[in-house]
Amino acid sequence: MNASLNALRTLSFALCVGLLVSACETQPSANRFSSNQAMTAQSVELGVVETVRDVTIQPGNSTLGAATGAVLGGIVGSNIGSGTRANTAGAVAGAVGGGLAGNAIGRGSSTAGVEVGVLLDSGRRLNIVQPGTSNDFRPGDRARVSSGGGTTRVVRG
Repeated sequence: MNASLNALRTLSFALCVGLLVSACETQPSANRFSSNQAMTAQSVELGVVETVRDVTIQPGNSTLGAATGAVLGGIVGSNIGSGTRANTAGAVAGAVGGGLAGNAIGRGSSTAGVEVGVLLDSGRRLNIVQPGTSNDFRPGDRARVSSGGGTTRVVRG
């Protein structure tokens, strides 16, 4: 009974930690930059907004959430059972279940996004998907497209 209560407490703690970690993750934005983007050169191209539409940005799989869940699930699972085999089986089952739960928690919720079609002054066309809404842009707006470090964003300009 005592081992089951300890396992339940540990599982509850693990779920709370997972929720806190996923809640602390900042959402990307056209106006927010990560620390590795600061003080780096970005290419800037000018153009005109042609199309705007609302989209939904689905989060990807979270390696951190899955790994954390697997470790904590393994620890909780190893406390269940009264023998070495039962503890091992509990650890394996706990790691698998914790990994799946951690991945689900790490995915979080979807983000409202906007797809902006830009005709660059060079004649090239780009579609950029970023967090925001269709109210952020209107066809005919001048646009600045910044690219660098694997990130492309568009702002009015």
